[in-house]
Amino acid sequence: MNLPSPSLESNRVVLAVVASTFFVGFGGGVIFPILPNLGEVLGISAFMVGLILSANRFTRLVANAPAGVLVDRIGTRKPFIAGLAIEGVATAMYVVALIVPPPEFWFMLARVLWGLGSALVFATAYTITADVSEADSRGTSMGIVRAGITFGFPAGLVLGGVVSDVWSNGAAFVLAAAFAGLASVIAYLIVPETHVEGSQESVKPWDVEISIPAVTVGLVNFGLYFAYIGVLFSTLVLLLDTRAISIFGLDAQGSSGMLMAVTVLTGAVFTLGGGVLSDSVGARVPVLIGFLFTSFVGFVVLAVGQRFEVLVLACILIGAGQGGVGGPLTALLADLTAEERVGRAMGTNNVLGDIGGGLGPLISLPLVEVVSFEFVYGLSAVLPLLAGLVLVTGMYAHTGRINPSIRESTG
Repeated sequence: MNLPSPSLESNRVVLAVVASTFFVGFGGGVIFPILPNLGEVLGISAFMVGLILSANRFTRLVANAPAGVLVDRIGTRKPFIAGLAIEGVATAMYVVALIVPPPEFWFMLARVLWGLGSALVFATAYTITADVSEADSRGTSMGIVRAGITFGFPAGLVLGGVVSDVWSNGAAFVLAAAFAGLASVIAYLIVPETHVEGSQESVKPWDVEISIPAVTVGLVNFGLYFAYIGVLFSTLVLLLDTRAISIFGLDAQGSSGMLMAVTVLTGAVFTLGGGVLSDSVGARVPVLIGFLFTSFVGFVVLAVGQRFEVLVLACILIGAGQGGVGGPLTALLADLTAEERVGRAMGTNNVLGDIGGGLGPLISLPLVEVVSFEFVYGLSAVLPLLAGLVLVTGMYAHTGRINPSIRESTG
């Protein structure tokens, strides 16, 4: 009997993780083009809409760390499959929210469940990838998995914007739930156990990795998610409505879904490119700094742009910056973390990222009504620059060098 080579088996596992996270990701994107406008129809306040959009991230604040510890304790397969199944149930509950009052309760419950499921999925997906990849190809592998996760989100944005515009909001939610169910089936059939069981005796929300690499990478993630998910995705539909900008004759929901899809698709492409580039040059930091600056430029363009073409350019730049950081950043964290602590480190990274993504809608949605879109996007442009400063400071504190090579990081 001919068994697959280790490299072929690793590729098979990575591709299965990519497929699963791609299909379940529809449920994460489908709600963004719909809820900001649907909230007014259903009588949900702007603050409550922001709270609903952020609920999954606030849930992950207490779920991410236990998810990481759980992975280090019992492995990756069971938490990964369970997380995908929970996200599928959460997506189906969007449909319930449309037909069973009060809608805000069901939307909130769905987002809380999504937070629980995604905490398990994110902790396991990246840990599985770290387990099956070597240091000199880890950036590429992380980029592939992150691209898969990222591609699912824009598919959901398009599905939410276009399908709701052409058919109905319910049709968009039902279709997303069906794909989430498919994700669980793929994971159950293909993804094996990859992680070495640790000796952790308990699972606590406060048992997080607080090493310099974990906190540094997590703070970079915080700034990016605050600006990207927390600000851009929560306000773009309102920006298009205010500036009366339309794409292909679609309304604000459909147009914002298309623009957000452009942003995330660009991000997915550059996620893979950033990971490959960091492996090729043998260092993560220069690649990360370059893409952080790209994100800064994108938000500056968004703040001053008044035409459709300019907004497209801004979204491409922001997507490229966000995506290009993704692969090298998670690879850097895996490089600098002991194998038995990788689950916890990924949990810390996700906690800080979710704080940023959760605070973003709560602050940006009310703020654009009080101040202006230009002011909010201008402040968001500063965050990638601050993230770059945090990155080089943390690297120097931990390694004694601003730009450690991959060999030095894993040595």
